[in-house]
Amino acid sequence: MPIKNSHKKTRLAKMAKRSKWAPIWAVLKKYGTGKRVHPSTMTRHRRSWRRTKLKIKPRRMRKSHFG
Repeated sequence: MPIKNSHKKTRLAKMAKRSKWAPIWAVLKKYGTGKRVHPSTMTRHRRSWRRTKLKIKPRRMRKSHFG
């Protein structure tokens, strides 16, 4: 049985990856070992489920009132 809303799920998964912090090794490589920098400083796209929405359209439904 296929997954319902597979397009929506893949889009949500991609956006979840984008909003993660940068890995520790990348922060150390960019700023050096002496600097104490939070990994979120390197992350460009930050998203929250409260603040910003993805504007994903709902699934197209069949018009049931036509019989």
